[in-house]
Amino acid sequence: MKFALFYEIPVAKPWNERSELDAYRNTLEEAILGEQAGFHSFWTVEHHFLEEYSHCPNPEILYGAIAARTSRIRLGYGVRLLPYPYNHPIRTAESVAVLDLISNGRVELGTGRSSTRAEIEGFNVDPHATREQWSEALHHIVGAWTEEYYQAQGKYWQMGAPRRVQPKPLQKPHPPIWGATSSPDGHREIGRHGLGLCSFTVGVPPEDLTDRLTLYREGLAECTKPVGKFKNEEAATFTMVHCAPTDAQAFADAEESFPWYVKTAVNHIASLSDWMKGENLGTYQYAKDLADVRASGALDHLTFDFLRETGSAVVGGPERCVEIAKRYEAAGCDLLLCLVNPYKIPHDRVMKSIELLGERVLPHFNGA
Repeated sequence: MKFALFYEIPVAKPWNERSELDAYRNTLEEAILGEQAGFHSFWTVEHHFLEEYSHCPNPEILYGAIAARTSRIRLGYGVRLLPYPYNHPIRTAESVAVLDLISNGRVELGTGRSSTRAEIEGFNVDPHATREQWSEALHHIVGAWTEEYYQAQGKYWQMGAPRRVQPKPLQKPHPPIWGATSSPDGHREIGRHGLGLCSFTVGVPPEDLTDRLTLYREGLAECTKPVGKFKNEEAATFTMVHCAPTDAQAFADAEESFPWYVKTAVNHIASLSDWMKGENLGTYQYAKDLADVRASGALDHLTFDFLRETGSAVVGGPERCVEIAKRYEAAGCDLLLCLVNPYKIPHDRVMKSIELLGERVLPHFNGA
């Protein structure tokens, strides 16, 4: 199993005029340390309008800054939103290719469709069309990368006539492509597309990943024509991670931020069900499931003690972190995306965590 740094870039209130500046400077410093510590890659989300939770709407500018200050760590879109009108697929192909060139071929393209009311309503996205748009956009991106002249001729995007989409990425035939999902049926769909899996399920024990990875592998077995020029058969999942010199210190550092993140994430996704109330949620049925969880009062029982005791987060001293991370490896995870600051863990503590993970956790894993 390999390890990656994963970021939402939260900015906790109360804010001042330097809050967002400090958040980005801290993230950049942590990414540089991540390369020195031996992490495989650095990934961030693309989110819009989610106050405190994520102030990261245009991460590729950050990727460029990291690329200029590093030489080995790979750069992962976690994820690029593909439905209309978030990002035109041709613009995505162009942007990723530029990053691949300036990073000397270090890009991983994670893709997704978004799942919150704030974003979907804010951009006037049709929630019933997002999966179809995501799938079509993937074909346009691959075509733009791999064909000398490309003409988009789809249901949602057309180009009129062939054009040379430039530049072309350095990696051949193209950078690895991933698909993100939170729903069980989405895991199979990612596999059917021949994509790497980003399983965005948080706040549950690593053993819960096993069934979802089985669905993904079944989808891969059904894939006879991957959307890319090759199958990416790696499976990634993300979890909250914090390592400190002692268990007690790690628990104290993470006690507020870990449950805050899970509860806030559930509320953001459940908001989609609130907005679509009375409609058929289609591929967003999982938003209704989370809304039901919220309505039942179950979130009140999602405490730090629960997350810690069930192994639903990698937290503790180095030995304890190794033990829990081994459970993700046993579940079939190939790449563990480590959310090292879910909310307001101080920068110096995050830096120490990255350092300890590199020195005393990653060496226990062959893929790291």
